[in-house]
Amino acid sequence: MEIRILHLLEGARAAEGLTVIIDVFRAFSVAPLLISKGVNKIIPVDSVNTALQLKSEHPEYILIGEVNEVMVDGFDVGNCPTHIKEMDLHNKTVIHRTSSGTQGLLNAVNADEIITGSFVNAGAIIRYIQQKNPQIVSLVCMGYACEYQTEEDNLCAQYIKDKLEGKEFNLNDYIPQLMNGSGARFFDPSKIHISPPSDFYFCLQTDVFDVVLRLENNQLMAV
Repeated sequence: MEIRILHLLEGARAAEGLTVIIDVFRAFSVAPLLISKGVNKIIPVDSVNTALQLKSEHPEYILIGEVNEVMVDGFDVGNCPTHIKEMDLHNKTVIHRTSSGTQGLLNAVNADEIITGSFVNAGAIIRYIQQKNPQIVSLVCMGYACEYQTEEDNLCAQYIKDKLEGKEFNLNDYIPQLMNGSGARFFDPSKIHISPPSDFYFCLQTDVFDVVLRLENNQLMAV
């Protein structure tokens, strides 16, 4: 098994084999949460216009997402686990538009198979890859708004790679670094309404959800 770590949109477009699109803060920590709350379908989209058009055609759908972490007018909720936890989403269909994660899903055009990646379901992802045993695994770190790399996505890719290779990786060793680095915005009082500290801690839990989400027919499906 050849494990490749790639980055940003260029990485998504270059990804081959079984491809894991990683977005820890917060798209693909949110997606397993949605499934756990009874959502029956997640439709990832790349643009705000597409998201709003789909919502206008299906007003019963729940529209979740952001542009540069800020919820857009016309969306039901931002890409915020803390706020999503409070919602009744049983049997709902969700439209999901984010600046990093959903962009990666829709740009991985050369992948054989596409799944989402984050710490909250990393154990399930690792077991899934081991079961599939593909020739190539592409771990794509989407970074911040697909513009620059972020520590949490790079760490998640390394975590998955190390575990697949039978190596130890203690995420807790990196929490202080993340709090003062790419996770510092979650502790900025001016941003607490869109990026609360509880989101930081939620996204850095491991193996909260025993589910793998695979892109099939432009929808994320639990497998």
